[in-house]
Amino acid sequence: MKRCFANILLLLTIFCCTTEKEIFSTSTDETTENYEEPINQIINSFDEYNNDERHLSDYIYDQDKLHRFDIYITEKNLDKIDRNPAAEKYVEGHLVFENKIVKNVGVRYKGSIGAWVGCLSNEDWANPSGYKTCPKLSMKIKFNWRGNKKFYNLKKLQFHSQNLDPTKMHERLGYYMFRKFGIIAPRSNHALIYINGEFNGIFANTENVDGPFTNKHFEKPDGNLYKEVWPVESSGNSQTEDYFVGGLKTNEEASDVSKMKRFSDLLGATDFYGSKAIVNQWINQDLFLKTLVVDRRIANDDGFLHFYHQENEIFENHNYYWYEDPTEDNLQLIPWDLDNSFENLIQNLNPVTPIRDKWYNASNECNGFRYGSFNLLQKSAACDKIIGSYKDFKDRYYELDTIFKNELFNMSNINLLLNKWSSQIETEVERANQIFGEKEPNLKLWQESVNYLKYSISESLKQ
Repeated sequence: MKRCFANILLLLTIFCCTTEKEIFSTSTDETTENYEEPINQIINSFDEYNNDERHLSDYIYDQDKLHRFDIYITEKNLDKIDRNPAAEKYVEGHLVFENKIVKNVGVRYKGSIGAWVGCLSNEDWANPSGYKTCPKLSMKIKFNWRGNKKFYNLKKLQFHSQNLDPTKMHERLGYYMFRKFGIIAPRSNHALIYINGEFNGIFANTENVDGPFTNKHFEKPDGNLYKEVWPVESSGNSQTEDYFVGGLKTNEEASDVSKMKRFSDLLGATDFYGSKAIVNQWINQDLFLKTLVVDRRIANDDGFLHFYHQENEIFENHNYYWYEDPTEDNLQLIPWDLDNSFENLIQNLNPVTPIRDKWYNASNECNGFRYGSFNLLQKSAACDKIIGSYKDFKDRYYELDTIFKNELFNMSNINLLLNKWSSQIETEVERANQIFGEKEPNLKLWQESVNYLKYSISESLKQ
């Protein structure tokens, strides 16, 4: 197992090294014009897809399917996004799925800081910029970029590169565990992406959290969806109205955030002890505790429990959404961005994300402290008025943890899932390495990485 661990570290080192050689072509205008004609011939050879209410998105995220998606894009537009992926600007493209085409969709690269590591020409990972240096990057397809088109009743697709996950399993397994334990979370499976007919790689096909998401997963789907806005500051004070408006992902035109603002004001106006009753009124206790159970079992250390230092005495978390019930005073947390999960299960492999404290323990009198190999400042999650309100329910948390292990998070089930999903993508893992070389793991290293994931989970269950 030590040899396996060394290979995984080698993988991460290889994947995180940028190259000075541009991997995209710098086409002349003449070449671009010559290429646009065959692109038009290709896209016109397919029948157009027409969205039908009977087309369920369940098919797109079917765990038994390894779908292929073809993206067609002119050399000019591809060159544009390759030159500056971190700009996250849409260009026109076309998507083909099962011999049907959706024309004139928006195509862009996507990601937060972690998604760009080792994949842009600028080596300063904290300030991503420069041209594309990896074979693949996470992508987003926007069907309603022009007009009000939908695809299987979805407005967007997103394909995550998994460049820093040599197992290619973190997202799929993490979201699966949340969902199977009764927590609303994105659906995720694997997908094959082709760009202009050429194989680009294996991606995590992870559901976008937006209006179609709330329509699919909530009984009352018309409420506000917020991205990465925490109801109270790390100091315990309330947030501003503009702060919540800036996080809206549905109902943006109305921008009525009065309910979330009222919750924030209630928390801001009381002390830590008084916040418990307010939180209990607004957030389902068992559901939040179950979210904590899964989050800790998969070591989602880059999620809502990690309060990173920003400036002065300000600490903020990220990688989550809130859904606000449209008729009742109720909020529900939705986990997001699980690519770094499972890394720190038995030892801190990631230098940035490790969390020192258990979610119910507070260190340094709720002041910031340094932790991890990068010695970064963080603050205990238990110091937050919302998370800290659940400390009194630690016994119930461990009851739910036992249920989770018995029903889902046990090696019998883990091995079954990982073996099944591995068999789906094994051939494609080998093909990606043959095409892209050291930028993608070879079959042996990938298998060792998956085996180390199994070992890590098994060891964590003993703790």
